[in-house]
Amino acid sequence: MKIVSWNVAGFRACLKKGFADFFQEVDADIVCLQEVKATSLQYDFHPASYYEYLNVAEKKGYSGTLVFTKEKPLHVTYGMGSILFDVEGRIVTLEYDTFYLVNVYVPNVQRTLARMTYRLQWEKEFRRYLKKLDQMKPVVICGDFNVAHTEQDIKNAKQNRGNAGFTDEEREEFGKLLKSGFVDTYRHFYKDKNDSYTWWSYMKGVRERNIGWRIDYFLVSKRYLKQVESATIYSSVYGSDHCPIGIQIHDSYVK
Repeated sequence: MKIVSWNVAGFRACLKKGFADFFQEVDADIVCLQEVKATSLQYDFHPASYYEYLNVAEKKGYSGTLVFTKEKPLHVTYGMGSILFDVEGRIVTLEYDTFYLVNVYVPNVQRTLARMTYRLQWEKEFRRYLKKLDQMKPVVICGDFNVAHTEQDIKNAKQNRGNAGFTDEEREEFGKLLKSGFVDTYRHFYKDKNDSYTWWSYMKGVRERNIGWRIDYFLVSKRYLKQVESATIYSSVYGSDHCPIGIQIHDSYVK
């Protein structure tokens, strides 16, 4: 089974930049999108062979998560059961026979770090939510986590330390999530690989010179790691300031 994740930075804009071609070419069983910034009536992409689950933010044109899946899930949950944190459309959870899939768009602390307190509270609640799911079934989590975990995950670590997405607080929270029972699948396969990024600034020449950050991840429950066959960064795919990522897993639910 192939699962792909992509922060499309506005689905309507990404559709104009070749999204449909990539979607057809990659032929994934499940495609998870973040930062959709639209309702289902605002985009004309509804592939007939997929079920579609969209979590829209209350604020128009903001955030939002979307999942396309070939196999109908047993159950779908929007948010994580928190009045404070569920208004921004940041989570869609699909339950399958043998695992949960969580598509997430983690809040950005903003350039001035104005949302740091909110972010840290959100992290704690999200970790609680995942651990609760993990008690019932293994969990696959994918999306934009808005943090480069280690210096290996960012081009200019020293210059960026303390900036949004590379603060000690954010990196520590991501570390806590891993320690609570989850594995970064890309690092599992590529422990020593450098210059592997998923986000680049729109500034001229930055992406061409690969001055990037790895802030998009697939995490899985430790006990489910043996099911993961490979992890991929589709760095040559344009259409957003992020590129898609993916994993291939062996799971019995696929027909």
